[in-house]
Amino acid sequence: MSGRVKKSMLNAEVNLLFYFLSLFLTFFSRDIFLKNLGDEFMGLTGTLNNILGYLNLSELGISACIGYFLFKPLQTGNRQQIQDILSVLGYLYRWIGSLIFVGAFIVSLFFPLIFAGASLGLGIIYFAFYSFLGSSLIGYFINYRQILLSADQKNYLVAIYYQSANLLKLALQIYLAYHFKNLFVWVAVEFLFGIIGCIILNWKINKEYPWLHVDKRQGKALLKQYPQIITKTKQVFIHKIKDFVLVKSDELFVFIFVSLKMVAYYGNYMIIISKLISMFSAITGSVGASIGNLVAEGNKQHMLRVFWEVTTIHHTIAATLSFSLYVLLEPFVAHWIGPEYIMDHRILILLIVYIYITNSRNSVDSFNYAHGLYADVWSAWAELIINVVVTIVCGLQWGIIGILLGKIASLVPIVVIWKPYYLFSSGFHRPVGIYWRGVLRNYAVSAFSIGGSLALLKLVPLNPYHTIWEWIAYAATAMAIFLAIDLTATLLFAKGARDSLARIRRKHTSTGT
Repeated sequence: MSGRVKKSMLNAEVNLLFYFLSLFLTFFSRDIFLKNLGDEFMGLTGTLNNILGYLNLSELGISACIGYFLFKPLQTGNRQQIQDILSVLGYLYRWIGSLIFVGAFIVSLFFPLIFAGASLGLGIIYFAFYSFLGSSLIGYFINYRQILLSADQKNYLVAIYYQSANLLKLALQIYLAYHFKNLFVWVAVEFLFGIIGCIILNWKINKEYPWLHVDKRQGKALLKQYPQIITKTKQVFIHKIKDFVLVKSDELFVFIFVSLKMVAYYGNYMIIISKLISMFSAITGSVGASIGNLVAEGNKQHMLRVFWEVTTIHHTIAATLSFSLYVLLEPFVAHWIGPEYIMDHRILILLIVYIYITNSRNSVDSFNYAHGLYADVWSAWAELIINVVVTIVCGLQWGIIGILLGKIASLVPIVVIWKPYYLFSSGFHRPVGIYWRGVLRNYAVSAFSIGGSLALLKLVPLNPYHTIWEWIAYAATAMAIFLAIDLTATLLFAKGARDSLARIRRKHTSTGT
């Protein structure tokens, strides 16, 4: 098994471990914080982090762009070029960090107006905001070198050290919140662990790359040697802005076209969906740097073979997500918060169509990114315009159903049709017909697996709405049926499935298991 595959597997295993640890501790801590620190304080932390999220928009594109430019020198072992590129990143991040600080300071001047109705004092509001800001700015002024670990397929080191510090921070905050109920102490711990995480991560980077010497002062001069970095950054920025707006606009549109109450109903569904997607992302998100390394090697035939392996994996994940949400989400909501929170069944169907498209697209996106194919900025604008226009027209008439139709209508022409064409014509330099002949088999396998599983589930004498234990039994039965059908059909008909199985077998053989 190649080193690239071993690193991908290790990244996936570590990410998945920390995902479940973090998931458990996050749900547990949330309850403790709400009871001991208060709803208003937890709402404040969410609001302040959202404000910082908008201020961080200025970064969009640079880290992704730098990651792309690091793939080739990492593959060839060109240390000087790696140092030059990171010096450019340090220079750019210094300016971005300064802009974020200025923007944050200006926004904070309006806090007496923004939080006029809050019972919390301005002292804790300002202390929390500038503590969160400080933790964020550490990434721009000091921690920016961690992108090298990600590009070098060593993101598991970031997870081990950074996530361990984060879990320890949560545990300490739980203890302090329960015993002292002091808001300032909670915030101070948040900021303190931001500094501790920075120190530990930089120590590990220095240990992994003792030859690495980054000079931010030379970044401006070096930027002239890499003008394509600015060009690519501008292109990526447009795509990232589009993604940010489309994701963040959902609840706003629901509020405008339906009601504030339905925002909460829709949000309940999205919490469940996002947690499921995050779980699979913890597994598949680790292959991005491996694909970048593969593309840097330039072997087109091997690239295509891996592309079909990754594509089949993502379609399998998309089908699994879609099926599990269709049969399990509504009864879970009924047990979790009550049957009155179940929305129109057509909303669930449209959400599943949207989820299948967005998760099955990941292989195309990953290879486009690895090839640096971001010049199609028109497609970002087109997707955004189609989404907004269809959402307004349909949302006025059908509410949430219309909003979801807008999302799907923008995905089909751009994500489903254009992006694969762009990859095959400009990346692989192959006819796009090759893609469609292969991917239609994946669509057929997913449709057959979901349809066949739903038909067999009708014969199962379990009602997931009765009790939570019956829901668990139903979930286990449903997933066993689906995975048996889907994995069999995938291995028999999906392109790249047997190569993936052979790769997994080689991993177990090489590890002696």
